[in-house]
Amino acid sequence: MTRKLIYRFLLLVLLCVPTMRSHAGNTIVSVKLDSAKVLMGKTVKLRINIVKDANSTGIILGADSTTLGDIDIVKREKLQSKTLDNNREEITQVITLQPFEPGEYDLPPIKYLVEGDTMMSNKEHLVVDSVKVDVNGDIKDYKPILGVPFKLIDYIPNIIANYWWAWLIGLALIAFSIFAYFKWFKKGINPFKPEKKRLPPYEEAILALNNLKNRQLWQNGQHKEYYSCLTDILRVYIERRFGINAVEMTTSEIMEQIKHNEEALQVKDQLSEVLEIADYVKFAKMQTLADDNEVAFQRTLNFVEQTKPAPVAEESKEDGKDITIAARKEEKER
Repeated sequence: MTRKLIYRFLLLVLLCVPTMRSHAGNTIVSVKLDSAKVLMGKTVKLRINIVKDANSTGIILGADSTTLGDIDIVKREKLQSKTLDNNREEITQVITLQPFEPGEYDLPPIKYLVEGDTMMSNKEHLVVDSVKVDVNGDIKDYKPILGVPFKLIDYIPNIIANYWWAWLIGLALIAFSIFAYFKWFKKGINPFKPEKKRLPPYEEAILALNNLKNRQLWQNGQHKEYYSCLTDILRVYIERRFGINAVEMTTSEIMEQIKHNEEALQVKDQLSEVLEIADYVKFAKMQTLADDNEVAFQRTLNFVEQTKPAPVAEESKEDGKDITIAARKEEKER
């Protein structure tokens, strides 16, 4: 009885073994070259085809290798799968080969591991031809020589081309500095400091004349400095009072403009004498007497006083008469 049981068990085992290995036995691995002959340095494609049962799993051995035998693998495309009839599956992959040495090569088979068994593909034969060179012929290029197109950036140093943004910022800062110098700092204006309200032309000129008098320049022998300050006061006053660009004009140009101004006609002779004697002192180094300096100061003061703006009149309906602001003040004081 025991012996019969053993025989039955062995028979069952023998029947099951082919069934377990049927998945591997039903797998077919094949390869095919696109071309059996290729010029060295050129590429050729090898197509891998695997047909197996859909419910079996496997892997291509050496899938990370960069060579196939003695030939370089330059590209591996992704695995592509397709379902077939009768519960079968087809897996394909294309790899690109590039030989660099002439000769004949027997490509090693592709190995596919499935259900513990290794299945091997067929072998392909590849012929690699060398480049034929006619030693007696003329040397020719593969392609005609092309002229290099002109690009300005190729002639710019790398330190400028790589850091163009820094150079652009630097140039912008330099341009702004030049603008700020002529716009503000050369004129003594601080753009970052609130500008004080400027006095009216007449009050500014009177204040400047008083300051000049207190400095006693000509009394200390500084005649040229004295007349420079005196004429500067006049020029600024004329520019602000009459809108004449006197600061940038010569004496003759100033006098020509004054002739056309009715408010300054009565004292233009005094202005002319001050400017002329100042030119002699500044440019001809003429020595002046104390009386000359006093007279020049007085004439400048007279010109400012005689051309100061008249009081602004306001109309007021008080007893049907027009009165000025000054008259109103006197009336309040009373």
